[in-house]
Amino acid sequence: MLLEDLITGTTALEPTDGGWLAPAGPVEIDHHLGAVDFYRHGWNSWSPTGWSSLAESPMRIYGDPGRTLTADDAVHDDPLRHEGSAVGALNLPDGRVLLLGALGLGSPRVAASTEQLRGRSEEPVEWFIGLDDEQAVFTRYAELLAERLGHAPADPIERLWCSWYSFFEDIDADHLASTIRELGDLPFDVVQVDDGWERIVGDWTPNERFPSGLAPLAGQIRGRGSVPGLWLAPFIALPASSVAIEHPDWLVRDGRGELLVAGFNWESHYYALDTTHPEVQQHLRETFAAVVGWGFGYLKLDFIYAGALAGIRHLDLPRERVYRDALALIRDVVGPRVYLLGCGAPMIPSVGILDGVRVGPDTGSDWAKPATVADPSHEGGLNGVAASVERLWMRGLYQVDPDVAFFRSTATTLTGEQKTMIADLARVAGFRSTSDPVGWLTEPERSALSAFLAGTPRITRLGRYRYAIDGREVDFGTAISQSRAGRGDLAEVAD
Repeated sequence: MLLEDLITGTTALEPTDGGWLAPAGPVEIDHHLGAVDFYRHGWNSWSPTGWSSLAESPMRIYGDPGRTLTADDAVHDDPLRHEGSAVGALNLPDGRVLLLGALGLGSPRVAASTEQLRGRSEEPVEWFIGLDDEQAVFTRYAELLAERLGHAPADPIERLWCSWYSFFEDIDADHLASTIRELGDLPFDVVQVDDGWERIVGDWTPNERFPSGLAPLAGQIRGRGSVPGLWLAPFIALPASSVAIEHPDWLVRDGRGELLVAGFNWESHYYALDTTHPEVQQHLRETFAAVVGWGFGYLKLDFIYAGALAGIRHLDLPRERVYRDALALIRDVVGPRVYLLGCGAPMIPSVGILDGVRVGPDTGSDWAKPATVADPSHEGGLNGVAASVERLWMRGLYQVDPDVAFFRSTATTLTGEQKTMIADLARVAGFRSTSDPVGWLTEPERSALSAFLAGTPRITRLGRYRYAIDGREVDFGTAISQSRAGRGDLAEVAD
């Protein structure tokens, strides 16, 4: 029987290279092809993502509603169903992969069982159905997405230094200036100031530790030949921010009319800005005009999933459209040459506007802590590698950021082997970043950092988790296996 005969829930299929296009509406494929493994794709940067057995508990975040809210699409969380966001795929016994992927916005979902692959969405969306080897179907899906949603506008970057994993929020103008000087002639395309510069999350003005503002720091970075970068979380606000206190009408509300809690961080909950509100839109325009005016040409936009949470807004519009419209507003203000990197970003709705997207949880400075190893969304080198490898197919949509590599022996528990795996993933991804201050490094560690930044490695894909870097074979499969074992332990406890 032809696969076309197994596709139900839609009346018309259009053949295309590598598969078929199905019109907007639900799609069901009653395949009965003996599939055993499902590719689950998470909604945002931190969502659980990867291949898992249909015979085991579904890949998801167990036992922590707060993290589910932050690190996946909590509206659709189901502890019993193998289901993910926008695209899903099945391994077939003959080695091929059957993929079902949405080609637009609408909070689409793909669920699977041993006999069925099905897609649905909150808003109508067209679908691609592919049947071929794994690399071919995911590549074709990415091509179709880019045709419909566009391509990243800014030039790509390769090498970045950021302040976060060394100093966290403990930064000031003088300390950063001296740290940047210590970078010497290391060839960083971008030097990025992370969280800690702002008065409070939600109010994007420099705090008292930057008495002259941020323009002098941006000038120093540009003077060394790098693009100045800056961290913001433009779609959220802490309760103590002036935005939240003075403009509660700017905030998204829940079904009871209360302010919607969008997540938890900074020892507090935080709210989501209603980006359909005209005054919020003007606030965003002013904020980003100011930031670009200070001299920053690379902007890391964090926690931006909050712009697409379900809630009550000034305008009743589909939530992924709301999110994308807000990104488009930012892009319009900063222009096509400013690099926009999303973190905590809804993956598919960001295509064509963002230039890069974090594709896994924070690396942190540890491989895996006992309390968090079983949560695939939690920070750690293991979770960062496991999630990011599973999203390397997205390089056709934007740059994929697997987070920072480590070379230091200070303030980290990572072993040499673990550091090498994280650095190799960065090479494969084509996005090499670190937070290591040069002053923290021994001479051998400085040499390793210099080698990491040198040239452009030649990458060859050898298999799902195997790559060659300049002819040297690397296998990320051990990290995938370790991550799966941890997930299994937590699923047993939850059940």
